[in-house]
Amino acid sequence: MAERKHHSLPGSLKLRASVLAEVRRFFAEREVMEVETPLLRTSTVTDVHLQSFEVRMHDPSQYPLFLQTSPEYAMKRLLAAGSGPIYQIAKAFRAGERSRLHNPEFTLIEWYRPGFSLTDLMDEVEQLTARLLCRQKIPRVTYGELFRTHLNLDPHTIALEELKQRSDELIDVRSADLDATDYLQLLMGQKIEPSLPDSCFVYEYPEAQAALSVVAPDAEGIPVAQRFELYVDGMELANGYFELTDAAEQRARFERDLVRRQQLGLPAVPVDEELLAAMEAGLPSCAGVALGLDRLLMALGQNRDICGVISYPLG
Repeated sequence: MAERKHHSLPGSLKLRASVLAEVRRFFAEREVMEVETPLLRTSTVTDVHLQSFEVRMHDPSQYPLFLQTSPEYAMKRLLAAGSGPIYQIAKAFRAGERSRLHNPEFTLIEWYRPGFSLTDLMDEVEQLTARLLCRQKIPRVTYGELFRTHLNLDPHTIALEELKQRSDELIDVRSADLDATDYLQLLMGQKIEPSLPDSCFVYEYPEAQAALSVVAPDAEGIPVAQRFELYVDGMELANGYFELTDAAEQRARFERDLVRRQQLGLPAVPVDEELLAAMEAGLPSCAGVALGLDRLLMALGQNRDICGVISYPLG
């Protein structure tokens, strides 16, 4: 992969440095400890929508390593070991992701708050956003409300065949091998995100999009994922969960991912057994969030392309 031309100016370098300093002040004031975890691991995420870079050692007989798509699993092991509230400013890597909003190597601000509810964490993300972006009171809307308002469909109850038909009517669907989550994500990206306000929290995602979050009934008794996303200037900036602590349920989700990966012809990946062991030993009730630093800088500097905020982006 060719390295893209360096577009960063001294001003953008200074902006990154000042934002990092402010982030560290923010967490120091709240007594959240900064930690560091490995970028290379022997396992990786099973999520079918995330592809990892595999790293081979010089000796081909040695097991492969994976560049981490986020520090989540390692940080949860620290939480289970009694770390208390923690944050990390970490490099993350995702294969095949290149667009004006994606670079294969990027930076996350990720933090975990034992004892916090999802609402508590949204409040804290809002406080950080107010400090860095001068966005004060950010509106909050459920995923279901967005689909009902913009597309007149209920994402939690619609049957797959009807969802497929509606999607075909509304957008150009170029693949036949899609599940409900794929259709909903396409509709969200193409029909709803462009109409979002300049900043908003979206929460209560469909159960199938729970990933590593708890599933619980909403006000109507429908099981929904206890997670949120923060959108700023039409782009997803942060993704937060009320974290799943049940090791057996997490293993079942990993196994479902692996089945789906096989169906899609994606490579099998090793499950993180150390994470599952840590959860089994006792992951405290907590909420956690990953916030994209590069996209935050895009919003601050009014850049349309992530290349404008990364010193050496890849093509």
